[in-house]
Amino acid sequence: MITASDLRPGATVERDGDLFEVIDFSHMKQGRGTAVIRAKLRNVTTGAVTDETFRPEEKFGKVRIERTEAQLLYKDGENYVVMDNTTFDQITLSPEQLGSGVDYLKENDNLFLLRFDDRVLGVDLPTSVVLEVTESEPGFKGDTANASFKPAVVETGLAVDVPLFVNQGDLIRVDTRTGRYVERA
Repeated sequence: MITASDLRPGATVERDGDLFEVIDFSHMKQGRGTAVIRAKLRNVTTGAVTDETFRPEEKFGKVRIERTEAQLLYKDGENYVVMDNTTFDQITLSPEQLGSGVDYLKENDNLFLLRFDDRVLGVDLPTSVVLEVTESEPGFKGDTANASFKPAVVETGLAVDVPLFVNQGDLIRVDTRTGRYVERA
């Protein structure tokens, strides 16, 4: 059990039988009154986000999320099939479970499955991935006074702003947290 004053962004807690991920957290102390904890919680199963206020002594059940390495095998219609690298079990994930990973992952890429009670809650992506540029207009010389970018589309369909020197067919590294170009690979 943890108290409301121990909540931190990224933590997952159990409340009334549901799992919640803490998105934002603030400790508010008002004049003569008692302190309160304001937290923005996301329901892990439904995805609903709520703002809640707690007394610092309120208790929550602490949840242990297991992180297992997996590999994306292929896309099956709308769903994705991944293989757990430790047990070699094949698991079908919906686009909602993959979240933003849909934009960054291609076949045979590695990722981490986030599990609770043998149920996959979501995935944890690598920090950056290498993707091939499939569409990009050619850059033009002389426009180097400022850092200039142009739109490009990578093999997964994600649109990324890239520097002018990046051309179609180049491999680039994209940060999965921000969706931005990092470097040429």
